[in-house]
Amino acid sequence: MTRLWNDPGDFADEMIDGFVAAHSRSVRRVTGGVVRATRSPAGQVAVVIGGGSGHYPAFGGLVGPGLAHGAAMGNLFASPSTQQVFAVAKAAENGGGVFFAYGNYAGDVLNFDAAQDRLRAEGIACETVAVTDDIFSAQPAVRHKRRGIAGDLTVFRTAATAAEAGYDLAAVTAVATKANERTRSMGVAFTGCTLPGADRALFSVPEGRMAVGLGIHGEPGIDETDIPTADGLAELLVSRLLEERPDGAGTRVVPILNGLGSLKYEEMFVVYRRIAQLLQGAGLELVDPHVGEYCTSFDMAGTSLTLFWLDDELERLWDTPVDTPAYRRGSVAPQVRSDASAPTADIVVIAPGDATSRTCAATVVSVLEVLEGTIDANVDEFGRLDSIAGDGDHGIGMQRGSRAALAAARAAAAAGAGAGTVMERAANAWSDRAGGTSGALWGVILSALAAHLGDVGRPSAANIAAGVEAGATGVMSYGKAEVGDKTMVDVLVPFASTLTSAVDAGASLADGWRAAVVVATAAAAATADLLPRMGRARAHGQNSVGIPDPGAHSLALIVAAVADVVAMTERTAS
Repeated sequence: MTRLWNDPGDFADEMIDGFVAAHSRSVRRVTGGVVRATRSPAGQVAVVIGGGSGHYPAFGGLVGPGLAHGAAMGNLFASPSTQQVFAVAKAAENGGGVFFAYGNYAGDVLNFDAAQDRLRAEGIACETVAVTDDIFSAQPAVRHKRRGIAGDLTVFRTAATAAEAGYDLAAVTAVATKANERTRSMGVAFTGCTLPGADRALFSVPEGRMAVGLGIHGEPGIDETDIPTADGLAELLVSRLLEERPDGAGTRVVPILNGLGSLKYEEMFVVYRRIAQLLQGAGLELVDPHVGEYCTSFDMAGTSLTLFWLDDELERLWDTPVDTPAYRRGSVAPQVRSDASAPTADIVVIAPGDATSRTCAATVVSVLEVLEGTIDANVDEFGRLDSIAGDGDHGIGMQRGSRAALAAARAAAAAGAGAGTVMERAANAWSDRAGGTSGALWGVILSALAAHLGDVGRPSAANIAAGVEAGATGVMSYGKAEVGDKTMVDVLVPFASTLTSAVDAGASLADGWRAAVVVATAAAAATADLLPRMGRARAHGQNSVGIPDPGAHSLALIVAAVADVVAMTERTAS
């Protein structure tokens, strides 16, 4: 279990602060993560990696000469927000464009792509490769749907050394794509992992058993077996990976035996002894073997094997020296420290709303107070549900997002902002602090509402219903989910349509809201019968049947709690 923390909601930030304090020779803190503390040549492609915290040395530990220029570091097991990715990329960019690389998870794809769009809009060239090395997360015919695990290292290192060698952005992207296509991994686990503050592991493996093919966030594997001998495990890992030998692969391969958090190095060396024998017996030449921790999952007891199949170009790039806080190879020439100063926060001028809208802004703050209280009261339950039907971070993420939203809303209201601006500030703060898919989507919902609240006068019931409808449309467009995919959309869409229909028929906002809550509550419960088709929960398949979707469940609880504020506000206004 994880034993040391202060406030679980602050764990990721405090971890990053401590990491930077310990490794100031290599990295410096910027908004959203870290970048190199040393100077990079002008015009060099900036390689920016990232993902959720809890996987050290991924991702911040891999920043430095010969590897990444920057790392966007999200909350625990949650992707960094769009704002975080954008800020790190801006800090790392050298005039040669930005290359993004990260594991292929829904939240990471959503937030990195959004940041990429923002950078391109500013004239900064960007390209991306999402790592897809985990052979058990999808069939070979749909390899693009596979998730990224310890094979991240081969793609990150290839892209970064290509950038160091002077490749332009298109060439870095091409060689990183080739590295991804030539990387295969699989993992096993003997115990689950426990997030800070949680009283139980994300998943459990029966005593004496081993989960096969699971992911680094507790996504289930394809099988469960008795724990084999060390040689037996080596034979399983090697045989399954050799079944997926890439087309055109030669005989030279980099083997990477990765510890997932609490497996002893001595145990891994015993396993690797047999792995090396088996690979050599298959006629392969082993290049630069790795045994250690490269992508962990907090305190999970487990291991993964990655095979990186080289060609001449990939081997030449692989031989480049690297010097980062957690990963060193060869001898890097002395580096010149960057003289970049810490970024200063943008000064935001808040235009005041009119008197009526300022009164409505107080209602927005009241709504967010109820929302935050509802999340605080249910944070453990959200995490428990998500540990079964997701990756366990929903409670912590929602808590971070709602607290940040409320703080931002209070500050904006105190500055005299109208209702729309107060809600928009809350939206931005939520998406930034929560990270992950749900953080981005809650930002979309609140931002859509903000646009229909405005900063002048009192919004009508029709305005508010239209804002909720716009939020539902925005979430489906942004997240690509549809009704039936077992996501928050299964609640948001019927809630929005019921509210709109009631208001259009002449109902008051309070009456329409109450009617929509009944529908939302039933819709959330009904997600228990669905198979997930989107996001990390997709990998859980049948394991999640019988459990409501955490995002749908939390949304239903929130709209139900807010109903009282809506009714009270309506009575006061009349």
